Amino acid sequence: MAASGVDDDETLRLLSSVERTLTSRIDDALRAHGAGIDQWRILSLLADRGGQPMNVVAEHAMMLAPKLSKLVDKMVADNLILRRPDLEDRRRVRIAATERGRKALAEWDRAVAAVQEDLRAALGEDVEKLTALLRRAHAGLARGGVPVED
Repeated sequence: MAASGVDDDETLRLLSSVERTLTSRIDDALRAHGAGIDQWRILSLLADRGGQPMNVVAEHAMMLAPKLSKLVDKMVADNLILRRPDLEDRRRVRIAATERGRKALAEWDRAVAAVQEDLRAALGEDVEKLTALLRRAHAGLARGGVPVED
């Protein structure tokens, strides 16, 4: 038993199980619209922040560069995104959402909304608390386990 009284293995197992369940449900909802979770993540970032360098997109979408490049090629071919050289550093490539991409994203967001609502219904008011805890865990783990204060 951990000092907190919670079994660490159970915590990790539950966290992993919830992530897998939500990812599967989101992916199923998006597949019904001809998309996947990686495409949704990419377009969500581009719609929120405008054109971004490939490395930023890879980090946000949690993808390795070779897989991202293949998906970006497909999304360019489908006219969901544009790829252009970075104006400040011609060695870098930036991608941005097209109008068609923004329309697709609106449809995909509606498909994902039901999954998000199910999570909110399951957690009630605790959804904000969970989000804050996950942000804190993410930041702490990204810093090598250094605790992060609220």
